[in-house]
Amino acid sequence: MDKSAAGHPDNSFDALESRMRGSNQSGLRAHNKRAVLSLIRRNGRLAKAEIARRTGLSPQTASVIMRSLEAEELVLRDQPQRGRVGQPSIPMRLNPDGAFSLGLKIGRRSVDLVLMDFVGRIRGHERLAYPFPQVREVLDFVAEAEPKLRALLPARLAGRIMGLGVALPYELWSWADEIAAPRGAMEEWRDLDVPRVLAGVTDLSVNVANDATAACAAENVFGSGHSADFVYFFVGAFIGGGIVMNGDLVSGRLGNAGAVGSMPVPREEGGSAQLINFASLHLLEKMYGAEGGDVLALWRGDISWESFGPLRDRWLDRAAYGLAHAIAASCSLYDFESAVIDGRFPASVREDLVARTAAALEQINRQGLSPISVRPGSIGIDAREIGSASLPFFAHYLLDHQVFLTDAE
Repeated sequence: MDKSAAGHPDNSFDALESRMRGSNQSGLRAHNKRAVLSLIRRNGRLAKAEIARRTGLSPQTASVIMRSLEAEELVLRDQPQRGRVGQPSIPMRLNPDGAFSLGLKIGRRSVDLVLMDFVGRIRGHERLAYPFPQVREVLDFVAEAEPKLRALLPARLAGRIMGLGVALPYELWSWADEIAAPRGAMEEWRDLDVPRVLAGVTDLSVNVANDATAACAAENVFGSGHSADFVYFFVGAFIGGGIVMNGDLVSGRLGNAGAVGSMPVPREEGGSAQLINFASLHLLEKMYGAEGGDVLALWRGDISWESFGPLRDRWLDRAAYGLAHAIAASCSLYDFESAVIDGRFPASVREDLVARTAAALEQINRQGLSPISVRPGSIGIDAREIGSASLPFFAHYLLDHQVFLTDAE
């Protein structure tokens, strides 16, 4: 993709490509292979000559690496591109069947397990809704769902599942009161060694990330927004998010950067509250429950958003108000190009929330702040699952973008 056509400052992508530059020293071949794969992933497809130019590798070294990746079936030859003179160039692209991973999202109201291919497409999805997460129930779900997903692959591809990525909320146990879990029922999560317990039900290596961080990473890695600097909001049971600067998702000193749910938002009646009290699906759930509705219907997926009636508009207006103030506050710290909003709702609801947020943002005094666009995320409901499933790919094949809260085998 042409950088200027994508609307990005050249220096942002110069910074990205500088981190992908390789070396002709044989001892760094593994790094160079990761750099090449990362570059192809970011651009969709590239010819060998362009790969050599962008990585700084010699044409001979680039050719050796490309032959190796092709032999490993990690890349495929695309249709030849004929130029004005000389032989046509042959772009290379990632092979969807080159590698697979499993992504596990452990949420406050549901758990999901997906099988994802090398280009970020979900090949299979299993889900379970519950009133609150219990360790035994989650482990039993994984033990039952994993074989179903593995069975979707033909035998020749079964050995290409590279690992299990896990996304779960920061301090999951601390949300028991908000989701009306019995006292002490979620304490088992406090000191749980997630990779160790999952090792009891799977033979795969395990990497762990914060759920909102994983969603932001999915937007950054697989999204179509093409923005190198954005603040990200994912609306789930409780809202979370992330920060992307110069194409890298920023983790922060303690791995808690982008904790947007804790941002203070002024109340119209005075005082303030955190963003989670304005733009979380938990609020819609409570509103629906107060009118006698089934509060878990939202998480099982057996209710349409139109069924919420006036509650839908009330929730959207409140969420948009909170998001607008959070975006304005974010702009006072860094000149983001865009604010990206995604969540566990249909695309039509996402578009409506984005439009209402943009309108609410216009009502806030932003004198002295750089302009920012508000746009919908391009991943959707499965952003956290896709983000978690990308973890094994970074562990084995791609350059680490320094975002994930770790990891074990």
